[in-house]
Amino acid sequence: MAERKIKILLGKVGLDGHDRGVRMLSTWFRNAGMEVVYLGTHNTPEAVVKAAAEEDVDVIGLSFQGGEHVPLLKLVVEEMKKAGLRDVPLIAGGNIPRQDMEPLKEMGVAAIFPAGTSVATITGYLWESVGSKKQAGSHS
Repeated sequence: MAERKIKILLGKVGLDGHDRGVRMLSTWFRNAGMEVVYLGTHNTPEAVVKAAAEEDVDVIGLSFQGGEHVPLLKLVVEEMKKAGLRDVPLIAGGNIPRQDMEPLKEMGVAAIFPAGTSVATITGYLWESVGSKKQAGSHS
């Protein structure tokens, strides 16, 4: 039986248009054997969650450079709860100050990867946390 790839939705929420990093991650994740749904920039929290539900993704990854990560991630978490996506991990990366990490985790963000985190660290997290659940059959 063929194992389904990890399917990750990547994108940017809000007005931040700096997308070089998230586009590079998209390529790296594909090269690592994952299926990537890339939404691009200027998405609303509602659009991200709607796409995640429609695409039946295993994880949502959002990138932030402009400083609006806390209120925007709060809105994404709220939309995920409304949509019943409680079992889909939400990860965030980019310019996220260390002092915001614990409040974001308490809010429901599964993992935070600040600017400069190695691709190996992020893909390792994805294979370990999401890939192991897929092998156990908890998310189809």
